[in-house]
Amino acid sequence: MTADLERQCWVIVPAYNEAAVIGGTLAALAAQTDTEFALVVVDNASTDGTADVVRAFAAQAPFPVEVIAEAMRGPGPAADTGFRHAISRGATMLARTDADCVPAPGWVAAAKSALAEAEMVCGRSVPRPDEHPNLAERRLLPAVTRFAGLCGRYRPAHRHPRYLTAYVLCQGHNIALTADLYQRCGGTPRVSPGGPAEDLGLLNRAREQSALVVRAEHMIVGHSLRRVRAWGAWRTLLWYWDRKYAPASAAAMDVR
Repeated sequence: MTADLERQCWVIVPAYNEAAVIGGTLAALAAQTDTEFALVVVDNASTDGTADVVRAFAAQAPFPVEVIAEAMRGPGPAADTGFRHAISRGATMLARTDADCVPAPGWVAAAKSALAEAEMVCGRSVPRPDEHPNLAERRLLPAVTRFAGLCGRYRPAHRHPRYLTAYVLCQGHNIALTADLYQRCGGTPRVSPGGPAEDLGLLNRAREQSALVVRAEHMIVGHSLRRVRAWGAWRTLLWYWDRKYAPASAAAMDVR
């Protein structure tokens, strides 16, 4: 292990064919108020120049950057590989965002602060301002997302006695947790694209092991509107509602 990679906090970014947009994510991470972390980007069998963009960024990044590969397609396998790689490098705190997202400048600092009192934190997501969201996307979409999270809190499946704490709204592009909890709970489910939601799977695994799973409203990430614009609001909602909608083609499935 090299000295510059001995960081307690690691950020994990799964990426598939994101050469055109991952630069925004990398720039947002470089602009963090706290750059005391290491970054691992997991190239999930991309066929474009995603890995090359990240390697070029690494040359001037204010923190250590690694690019690793995961051949099994899907955000679940990619995230799990990234988390476990970070743990093998000595990480004690893990944070994940996605390659089409832009974390707010205080995102890493907020994650570290929240993990001082919790074992897993799920942050707040807002539409990316640079995608010029309309009024419905800025106001209605976050409200619908919060309502869905509230409904999830009362679903019988999420209220089983095996859970040590209540369900909280969780989106995979804005989570942080301790390495200890990640290992105790078994990590992110390695599900294939179109399968069960890997972020919900990780959340519920964590809730089986810890009562310290919380929301952190000050941990903010700007998420892309690509999926809702490609699929439409109703189909996107049905997708997140137990995959009641799924696109017919693999290409459409890959819009994240």
